[in-house]
Amino acid sequence: MILAGRGSEEPLEDSEIVQICKEALEHVPLDGKRVLVLIPDHTRHARIALFFHLLHVLLTRRVRALDYLIATGTHADMEPERIYRHVGITEEEHRTIFSNVRFFNHEHANPAALATIGTISADEISRLTQGVFKEPIAVTINKKVLEYDHVLLVTPVVPHEAMGFAGGNKYFFPGIAGLEVVQTFHWLGALLTNLKVNGVKDTLTRRVIDRAAVFITTPRTCLSFVVNERDQPVCLFVGDPIESWSRAADYSARVHITHVDRPYKKVLAVTPGIYEDLWVGGKAMYKLEPVVADGGELIIFGPQIRAISFMHEPAIRKIGYHVMEYFTQQWERFSKEPKLILAHSTNVRGIGTFVDGKENPRITVTLATSIPEDVCKAVSLGFRSYRSLDLSALKAEAGGDLLTVDNAGQNLFRLRNGG
Repeated sequence: MILAGRGSEEPLEDSEIVQICKEALEHVPLDGKRVLVLIPDHTRHARIALFFHLLHVLLTRRVRALDYLIATGTHADMEPERIYRHVGITEEEHRTIFSNVRFFNHEHANPAALATIGTISADEISRLTQGVFKEPIAVTINKKVLEYDHVLLVTPVVPHEAMGFAGGNKYFFPGIAGLEVVQTFHWLGALLTNLKVNGVKDTLTRRVIDRAAVFITTPRTCLSFVVNERDQPVCLFVGDPIESWSRAADYSARVHITHVDRPYKKVLAVTPGIYEDLWVGGKAMYKLEPVVADGGELIIFGPQIRAISFMHEPAIRKIGYHVMEYFTQQWERFSKEPKLILAHSTNVRGIGTFVDGKENPRITVTLATSIPEDVCKAVSLGFRSYRSLDLSALKAEAGGDLLTVDNAGQNLFRLRNGG
């Protein structure tokens, strides 16, 4: 059920966003309730500060508690100063104006922070995944969701490599889920491949996510929105998590999917400053892989990318980056490795084959980041010094066999003819 919402070709005014939220939340029984708000971390394009402040104005006098849980998934915790910047306040304002507000990072690896709320049987998993998975899944989630009277989800919607589109119930799973659940969803998406999942609404992973969310007993309301290239919301729908997400995903498909007439031999992906490790910066590959020609090269440019992963670097360095068949045809070697790491690895490396012991990626992936050359080579990725690339000159020369993309990782690029 949609309580309120609007979409437009032009950015919504802040006053419109406030009015939509006011209209919707008036219909939600929150008086005297303890409310938990799920928000993304700083790696997502979203004006979280706007929503933080408007929720404070609309709800602080109505509710008994208004706290925030950051849906970090398996990302690193956000430090207090970064949280303050994220929600648009200062440390002093937290001590005074917003003294009753608490902020929590999700703890995916802390069993004490998690609760098992149900199990999806092997038969149901097999049906939901069309036989790709056949083992039961214990559904674990951050127990704070069970300790509040109502949950509000503030979710930007954008094409996603494992879920089709981000947002909605994804902020429960894998946003605040246990590691096993996170691994299952990402590995399923990787097996299906980024090319077949990204930018598709009805995916097997989304079906499993929505099924898992049925186990959550706490009432919940979702604020689903889409932002343009300047991070300005162009739509906002408030209501049931599935329906509000679905309406926003339709907008995202129009705003965030760019069609080009032909593939390019070389694609330069200029990443935004919010991507500080390749774990997140890999989104440039996920969104641009479809338009790199066979045998072509994708260059991920980002001096601010200074690590493979702040949370998972040792595990990734152990296996490197490889095409899916490299793992599946040597399963006895890799079956014990974390599926989340395998999924990240193959999504960054892209599709390809593994024949007679030789790996044949479809394209070359090169890093022009602050990750050293020896590290790039050790994990089977190419290296170029970002200092050697003249972005202005390259952009001026764009055309022919070169495509340059700013803010890479937000918009999904596809061939117009679907090839």
